[in-house]
Amino acid sequence: MPLTILVVDDDPGTRLSIADYLEMSGYSAVPAANGREALELVERYQPHLIVTDAIMPKMDGFELVRQVRQQPAFRLLPVIFLTARNEIEDRIRGYQLGIDLYMPKPFELEELSAVVRNFLDRYTMMGHASQAQRSPVSLEGEERRNESVALEPQIDLTSREQEVLELLAQGLSNAQIGDRIFLSPRTIEKYVSNLLRKTDTANRSELVRFAIEHHLLK
Repeated sequence: MPLTILVVDDDPGTRLSIADYLEMSGYSAVPAANGREALELVERYQPHLIVTDAIMPKMDGFELVRQVRQQPAFRLLPVIFLTARNEIEDRIRGYQLGIDLYMPKPFELEELSAVVRNFLDRYTMMGHASQAQRSPVSLEGEERRNESVALEPQIDLTSREQEVLELLAQGLSNAQIGDRIFLSPRTIEKYVSNLLRKTDTANRSELVRFAIEHHLLK
């Protein structure tokens, strides 16, 4: 069965164009016109990824993500945020809520599809295994590990890792970061992996939250 993607946008043209393109890429796309409608569809379809607009009537993307993240089954669900607003305060708020990646409007459907595939490849390889391995013992160990990180937040980053972290915090994809600093997306991915390892975080949203909380961003 194809993986399911929930597409949330109040603009019918944008919503349908994204859904159609993802369908042609081999996914099952479920459209929703606002966050309130999307919440009902999350329960019904159990999507593997959410692509959502930020500003919508009835319930915006921020509140949608906040409520989705409150459900244990969807804490690792990848979320791609589409927005015409690029203020740092909005990005920080989004990462604190659990958004994995910002894509500024306007965007190319081909790039969005590549980002979706990247997330879903990881989700299918790591997401279920990560949940299956979590037990009371492992959770206790994780809490001790998190406490250790909080007590010893000194992270030794190279100048290149710091540069990649700063661009990650701006919501850029691997390809966009690579274009900025003239490196391939594969090389950027290696730097991101190093950052995740050094900060003991599981994904980009956790990494950015950690960086904000421990003042790693310049």
